[in-house]
Amino acid sequence: MSSVESFIEDLASSTNADFASVKEFPLMPEGEAVDMGHAEDGTPLLDPRILDSPEFFRNPYPYYRILRDHHPVFHDKLHNCYWVTRYDDITECYFDDEGFNTIPKGSSSGVLGNTQLELSGVEHRRRRNLYGQHLVGQSLQARIPAIEKLANEMIDAWDAAAKDDSALCSDNGDTRQLELSSMFANEFPIRVVCEVLGFPKEAQSQFYYWYNSMMSGLGGSATHKQGVEARQDLEDYVAGIVEERRQNPTYLLDQDGNPTSKDIITKLCETKVDGDFLSTEEITSNIALIVGAGGETTRGAIMNMWTLLLRHPDQFDAVIGDGENWDKAFHETLRHSSSIGGQPRHNTFDVEMHGVKVPAGSLMQMVDFSANHDERIFKEPETFDIFRDDLYYGKLLRSGYRKEGRCSHMAFGVGPHLCPGAWISHQEAVVGSKILLSRMRKPRINESKMPKDIDGKSPAPMGIISIRELWLEYDLS
Repeated sequence: MSSVESFIEDLASSTNADFASVKEFPLMPEGEAVDMGHAEDGTPLLDPRILDSPEFFRNPYPYYRILRDHHPVFHDKLHNCYWVTRYDDITECYFDDEGFNTIPKGSSSGVLGNTQLELSGVEHRRRRNLYGQHLVGQSLQARIPAIEKLANEMIDAWDAAAKDDSALCSDNGDTRQLELSSMFANEFPIRVVCEVLGFPKEAQSQFYYWYNSMMSGLGGSATHKQGVEARQDLEDYVAGIVEERRQNPTYLLDQDGNPTSKDIITKLCETKVDGDFLSTEEITSNIALIVGAGGETTRGAIMNMWTLLLRHPDQFDAVIGDGENWDKAFHETLRHSSSIGGQPRHNTFDVEMHGVKVPAGSLMQMVDFSANHDERIFKEPETFDIFRDDLYYGKLLRSGYRKEGRCSHMAFGVGPHLCPGAWISHQEAVVGSKILLSRMRKPRINESKMPKDIDGKSPAPMGIISIRELWLEYDLS
């Protein structure tokens, strides 16, 4: 047995009391890892307790580098799983729908219902095709006017908030200060999803509650009960409008109030599979999945993208000069600082990867965060650069992209289980950001109100949790 294996075995044989105690890890300068010891051959060791620490959440990438370089398939006996951290290995697993076919059973269905997340093969393709056509291509383009309208409505409301001298939005002479998350990014993607699905205006506040409750209830947490209740409340509400939509379709409207296309609920009500219309439960499950896919991802993308661009003024100037660069900024943001960490899988068969034997049925964590920072794929991965020559910036592809030295980021995954909300998240973040830019003159970060790093001066690292607050100032005149 190697020294590394001995270390892991010793850790795994520790008492439950040892595991229950919280180990304190020092906070390190960004990009530097805590020294957790070395094997006899010099291989850095990794204590899996670091994965639960504040240090890891604020400064994860040096630890992912240790895993990629020395333990690419890490058997974490503390958390009873295997961490897969290299880009090529994760890509291969995502495309192997037979060997690594679904996320663990029950990890989402308890709240979201019987969605495609936990299905595979023919049944997965059937479910995905029920609504996939409504989230791409021309259907997506038809929704741009509705997204623009919602963004402008939300920004228009800033004036009233500033007049009331809100704590989140206030004016000082010709300068306005606001907190972007509370005033825009938190609610904007939820309102967009609510609009394109076809929920009545009066249901938007309730929709926001359903979304927050279901998202916080995932994973069997203490809020699981509230999530299940919210999901049932959503299903009861949808049941009340489905029959009406079957008879009376409703439409999305442009800025002038003209219909552009049918909303998604109407289209789902018109959809037939094997000659039968979808049941209310099937429609609700699809809605719940769209809600989850189009909310937090977009919120995190907007917040991280604006933070990174404003802290890289030359790249922000490039976006101002050419609106097409928003697409590049979006993709590089998701590569550099995604709000999506990865996707768990169960392996169908015994497998061996990098000398590590993984028994069938094991929990395998595909770490997209790590794949996006794999030096084997992306040069200087900790550097934010919207013009990097190794990242693919084009149309999101389920098959991924890897040609002529350019690769897709892995924030949405690839293969059969590519995030179903990827396209609408991209659209919301880019269209919403273009509207924001058109309404703010010379925006900049008020760094005095932003969290600081351990030196008390430089900005706190973004880590693996998206920016929660972003304080901006901009000129009114």
